[in-house]
Amino acid sequence: MKILVTGATGYIGKRLIPLLLNDGHKVICAVRDKQRAQLYFKDRKNITIVEVDFLNAQSLTQLPKDIEIAYYLIHSMSNSVKEFHVLEEKCAFNFKRFAKTTSLKQVIYLSGITNDTKLSKHLLSRKNVENTLSSKKYALTTFKAGIIVGSGSSSFEIIRDIVEKLPFMVAPKWLNTKTQPLGIRDVLSFLHKAIGKEELYNTSYDVFGPEVLTYKEMLYQFAAVRKLKRYILTVPVMTPKLSSYWLYFVTSTSYKLASSLVNSMGVEVIGKKSNINQILEVTPMSYKEAVEFAFVKIKQNSIISSWKDSYISSGKLKNYVHEFINVPKHGCFKDFKQRTLKNKEKSLDKIWAIGGETGWYYGTFLWKIRGFIDQFFGGAGLRRGRRHPNELNAGDALDFWRVIYADKTKGKLLLYAEMILPGEAWLEFKIEDNKLKQTATFRPHGVAGRLYWYSVMPFHWFVFNGMIRNLNK
Repeated sequence: MKILVTGATGYIGKRLIPLLLNDGHKVICAVRDKQRAQLYFKDRKNITIVEVDFLNAQSLTQLPKDIEIAYYLIHSMSNSVKEFHVLEEKCAFNFKRFAKTTSLKQVIYLSGITNDTKLSKHLLSRKNVENTLSSKKYALTTFKAGIIVGSGSSSFEIIRDIVEKLPFMVAPKWLNTKTQPLGIRDVLSFLHKAIGKEELYNTSYDVFGPEVLTYKEMLYQFAAVRKLKRYILTVPVMTPKLSSYWLYFVTSTSYKLASSLVNSMGVEVIGKKSNINQILEVTPMSYKEAVEFAFVKIKQNSIISSWKDSYISSGKLKNYVHEFINVPKHGCFKDFKQRTLKNKEKSLDKIWAIGGETGWYYGTFLWKIRGFIDQFFGGAGLRRGRRHPNELNAGDALDFWRVIYADKTKGKLLLYAEMILPGEAWLEFKIEDNKLKQTATFRPHGVAGRLYWYSVMPFHWFVFNGMIRNLNK
């Protein structure tokens, strides 16, 4: 089918598109910034990127008319304009007017659960958008979700920040608000399986996980998954404004997004039961399972669950795997180095021979010390070496790393650390646009992880600078 995805570069859109491509669909990506989208969707087959602004009805004339399915994923949670609900309704109205001129059969809209009698401005806006999108020209299928649990989502990142940084916290009373969190994998399953399902035409379903939890319980369960002991005291004196500032200073979110979330978190998000799980054969996972899924480590011959693209590890991608594997971004420390290539083939050969007898091209004695430390604490150290002197495949052991992705023709090697660490680490080598790019990424585990990163920063400066320099000789 030819499928239009609005909000294509958003949290849900970026995870949904690979599933659609893998099914052989042709995807039209409607984006506001074509240049930014092209960086993400670079060189991908069956994708057409169209720059449109749904606030400008005239720009929608650039979209093709022969689309069959459309995903409406436009939200403005962090929009700085106070009248965002007016803008959201205008976007929906312009989309609907355009859709009436096409061969569109079904629109699939992801909204929020709106059952509470007292709704936040954002949830009220979601409800109004649903009403606006409804049409006799095409069928509307609406899924309403609450908190979405997956690496990269706003709520997940904020919870991670709070749990990782604060052993003890004095928190606002909205932590006692009840909700039904739903894993990102399950959200994608609902959206993906709804395509062309006529029994879902002109219907609306709440989709939610199997548990009713308070935000406080979610924090405790998150901490349990991360094996962290946390203590939380809730106080009734924090106003929404103070709560927003609390989130802003404790986490890495913006104040405007923190303010929007605080307003929403004061509302109970409990879904209405239906038979949608049976219709689409989806069994939502528990909150704890969803968190574990987001932090899953990769075993031999499987692909890592990326912070940015957490759905890849479900194993459902076949044809586009190399394009959607990325190292985590949120909550991570990075050491990035880049050099203009002198000899591409020579650099590739060096990268594919790294480790084992060849070594790491700089500071060999430091790598050996790190290996001894790892062995001392029960890790593998450098003993494992490598399977072959100049061949690498996904799943191979490489000293105290594991090969997650290796494709020499595409110039990309991704390694995951299996050494003893207070966190998780990735090392990526990528060749593109005549540049050699080397990225070391560390996702700390609590305070100990942050202290570890800062303690090894001086060594990283020497080792990683020397390594990329020698790889480019």
